[in-house]
Amino acid sequence: MTGNLYETDFYAWAMEQAALLRAGKLSAADIENIAEEIESMGRTEKRELVNRLAVLLLHLLKWRFQPALRGNSWRLTVEEQRYRLADHLADNPSLKAKLGEAISNAYRLSLVEAERETGLARATFPAACPWSFDQIMDEGFWPDQH
Repeated sequence: MTGNLYETDFYAWAMEQAALLRAGKLSAADIENIAEEIESMGRTEKRELVNRLAVLLLHLLKWRFQPALRGNSWRLTVEEQRYRLADHLADNPSLKAKLGEAISNAYRLSLVEAERETGLARATFPAACPWSFDQIMDEGFWPDQH
């Protein structure tokens, strides 16, 4: 029944599994699916990191390569994403070990979106992220064209 409940009513399954774990009834718990769900939660946290970085990097690219269009909206988006990233990493400190990979993946996504939103050719933008994580997160950092 438990395995079937996992397939047919995830919420009910989750509540049942939580009750079994709290009661110490590990032998009755659906350990395999519980483990799968915990791993999935970890992947979700990593995706959240990449998505937040992608939004931040997109706006930093637009800031650098479209200076005439800079405005309060872009500035506030950068500020918001920096706060949200800091909070996300504070909640998930082990993700800091994945920052290099996350920035690389996020930058790849930000390039696609930057090309779409700006109308500029992909070759306009650096092929790899030109900023360190410390720069990306520094509230005083605003990339200017040099």
